[in-house]
Amino acid sequence: MKRVYLSSAKVMAVMLSLGFALSISSCKKEGCTDEAATNYDEKAKEDDGSCEYPAVDNATTVRVSSNVTSDATWSNDKVVILGGRITVEAGATLTIEAGTIIKGEAGTGANATALLVARGAKLMAEGTASAPIIFTSIADEINLEQVASGDFKSPNLDPDINGFWGGVIILGKARISASNDNGDISEVQIDGIPTSDPNGLYGGSDDADNSGVIKYISIRHGGSNIGAGNEINGLTLGGVGNGTVIENVEVVANQDDGIEWFGGSVNVTNAITWNACDDGLDTDQSWSGTVDNWIVITACDHMLELDGPEGSYIACHKMINGTMLSTNGDAAANTLINLDPNTGVELTNIAIYGIAEGQVINRADCASIDCDCPFTNVQLQIPAGTELVDYMSGGVVPAGITASASPTTGADISAFSWTWASQAGALSGL
Repeated sequence: MKRVYLSSAKVMAVMLSLGFALSISSCKKEGCTDEAATNYDEKAKEDDGSCEYPAVDNATTVRVSSNVTSDATWSNDKVVILGGRITVEAGATLTIEAGTIIKGEAGTGANATALLVARGAKLMAEGTASAPIIFTSIADEINLEQVASGDFKSPNLDPDINGFWGGVIILGKARISASNDNGDISEVQIDGIPTSDPNGLYGGSDDADNSGVIKYISIRHGGSNIGAGNEINGLTLGGVGNGTVIENVEVVANQDDGIEWFGGSVNVTNAITWNACDDGLDTDQSWSGTVDNWIVITACDHMLELDGPEGSYIACHKMINGTMLSTNGDAAANTLINLDPNTGVELTNIAIYGIAEGQVINRADCASIDCDCPFTNVQLQIPAGTELVDYMSGGVVPAGITASASPTTGADISAFSWTWASQAGALSGL
């Protein structure tokens, strides 16, 4: 599948070329060429000066343009349109009903559309296998009737088109490993949120912090650009504590990472990323939790990008029961697993399929970390006629990594039957 990267102005052109059904009206007063507007879009101003967005049909949609400052519910009887970066502020709880569709408008830079859950706020997004909560772009024609019928595929956007909106960002008060020129720091501003906005801070000392419950959510076509070479992840977890429940998450076609952890202690169960255009799963700043039963289907760069501490706090995380498909048609990852020399991680019961020449595990020895980095029952399906050592950047095969023509380990694929990836046949053969 050919990867597609789009500027925000071209996103609008694609929306129109796809025959987006809603009528069009100029945004004028809140125009994207107005630098004071919440939806200012520098690219649109540079390209053609146009800032036309689909008009909101109030009978079928509701547009949210203000932060959530008190408890609120987004119901599944109307499609929710995110009209910019919407923050659930400290002290507030946002409840999203099962089967709800949330669509983000286009936007870049500090005005990239996203749902941000600040420290001290909660997101109660409890979808079900038969009624998942879907975050997508306003260009996506998926509707409530389609989801209610059990069809969760986009009717008009391919599963490799990305960058149409931002993503979902959850921030908490758990420990992170970070520092600056003065030494360790306990809190950091998350990428993509202006430093003038204190809602972008994450980190603290409460590993049991609770940011809510997230179950059966699918995040699609996101990762809009927030600066040179810097995009929003599909799901960003910054300092999220283990009082938070995250289960059954799908990220499809994100321009940056599928899921990225920045420290914190939250555990994640049943996670899948498909066509991430940077890394499939990315860990940073001494995340201390576990991801159990997960799948990565192709990524433009690393299938797994596992980074270590950035301060003196050192913690290890676990990645267990995982399946990766590193090449799928003309979509192929650059690297299988990329480890920092100081990464603390345990990789257990993992199967990697579709390995091609040049795809390697970098720094597989993990020699300089303070906590072990063992590989346990990691099976690589390498091409016939090649040697396992060919896929280790250091030229040494660590204990726990073996070659297998038919891996016998990995994720329980049946847990992902509700996903777009499954309905599209992307999990067949795993």
